Amino acid sequence: MSKIPPCPNCKSPYAYPTDNLLMCPECGHEWNPEEDEIEETVIKDANGNVLKDGDSVVVVKDLPVKGAPKPVKAGTKVKNIRLTDSDHNIDCKIDGFGSMALKSEFVKKA
Repeated sequence: MSKIPPCPNCKSPYAYPTDNLLMCPECGHEWNPEEDEIEETVIKDANGNVLKDGDSVVVVKDLPVKGAPKPVKAGTKVKNIRLTDSDHNIDCKIDGFGSMALKSEFVKKA
């Protein structure tokens, strides 16, 4: 008998087989163990718009920068962003500051 993996939705160890699928009794999630479930994170801006790689965004509040004499001002436009999986989920280059990491909650889609 093969080992049944935990539920990918709620991580419950009590999944059971039903026909060709596996079922979770705790959350009701059904999945096919043969298929790889890729969980894609969705990153949203301050207004709830979904961001993608290559988007342009505008900073919505002044952001202090360690080691810099002045903050990144609200209204600064940032072009060609890259999304990451870290706490600061936007990598970008800002004129006058260079490469930076920003949190998506402090930008809006341009």
